[in-house]
Amino acid sequence: MKTYDRREFVRIAAASVVVAGMGARATAAFAQAAAKIKPSATDVLLVVDVQNCFVPGGTLPVKEGDAIIPLVNRIARSFQHVVLTQDWHPPGHGSFASTYPGKRPFETISLSSGTQVLWPDHCVQGTPDAELHKDLRITHAELIIRKGYRKFMDSYSAFYEADGKTPTGLVGYLRERGLTQVFLVGLATDYCVGWSAMDARKAGFTAFVIEDATRGIDTDGSLAKAWTDMLGAGVRRIQSSDLDV
Repeated sequence: MKTYDRREFVRIAAASVVVAGMGARATAAFAQAAAKIKPSATDVLLVVDVQNCFVPGGTLPVKEGDAIIPLVNRIARSFQHVVLTQDWHPPGHGSFASTYPGKRPFETISLSSGTQVLWPDHCVQGTPDAELHKDLRITHAELIIRKGYRKFMDSYSAFYEADGKTPTGLVGYLRERGLTQVFLVGLATDYCVGWSAMDARKAGFTAFVIEDATRGIDTDGSLAKAWTDMLGAGVRRIQSSDLDV
């Protein structure tokens, strides 16, 4: 049997520790990479309402709404399937405060579809305000879902109108395409993104909201409430760094 003096033994032992340490770091790095979510052929990115009306300078601006656009573009490049949504209201829409004499934006009224927050006129059909933002670069998007076009029914969700029953057609589209997981980005977290995420769960889809690729309005604690509601519905809250993109 080969024998070693003490100095040789220490050298070999130290080298073994270094190699073991390198192996541990490599294992940890591999585990971290493996933990990232890689978009697959059954996943869809739902880009919610990235329109002129919802960014600074628009009629219903979300703070820093335009800041998410480069990140949304980068994320979208890693998804084979992308669907865009577009708020698309007729003039005199039932969600506009201007439709009701004496009413002000952010007051509420009752409509047949439920309690309605009144908004400034926004995203009116055929106006530049309603157009998708010019810096959105997702030419491979396969579908644009327009919502909120029924005059006296609002539609925050991409899946159902505000009554929670009237479909937009997106559920059937995704099912027929065999798409099972929905990743959501866009505006605003506490309204159209949040409602869409919860309705995705209601329809049986797995839903992820990529938080840093959204921005919220956050009136009277609406953002915190939206996250509580989404998490309670089984929506998963992730960051763009959780994706392998």
